Amino acid sequence: QVRLVESGGGLVQAGGSLRLSCVGSGRSFSGDLMGWYRQAPGKEREFVASMPASGINTYYGDSVKGRFTVSRDNGKNTVYLQMNSLKPEDTAVYFCKADGPAGSPTIWGQGTQVTVSP
Repeated sequence: QVRLVESGGGLVQAGGSLRLSCVGSGRSFSGDLMGWYRQAPGKEREFVASMPASGINTYYGDSVKGRFTVSRDNGKNTVYLQMNSLKPEDTAVYFCKADGPAGSPTIWGQGTQVTVSP
C-alpha cells in the first residue's frame, strides 16, 4: 500500500519550533515533487512549502518564508518541515503531499496537528 505518514506535530508556545516528518512507504518517492500544506479550522487548505525531486530549489508560501525550511532525505523516503518562530496563526493540520510522474495519482498523508499558543 502506497502511503505517506506525517509526525512531529504538537502543542508549542509562540516563538517555538517544531520539526515535521513525512515518511513514504509502498514505493520510492525520490522522483516526486513533495509538498507541505496546512488547513486551519474553517479555512481552505493552504500551500506551505515544496521541494522537487532534484532537491535543488525550494518554494514557500508567503506567510512562512524565512521561518520554515523544507528538506528531504530520499534514502529514507522522508521529507521534513522545520518550523521556527511559530505564530498562533500557524495553528493548523499539516499535510504532506506527493506528486509523482504524469499519470500517477497524487498521494496525501493523513495530517498532523500543530497548535501554537500565544
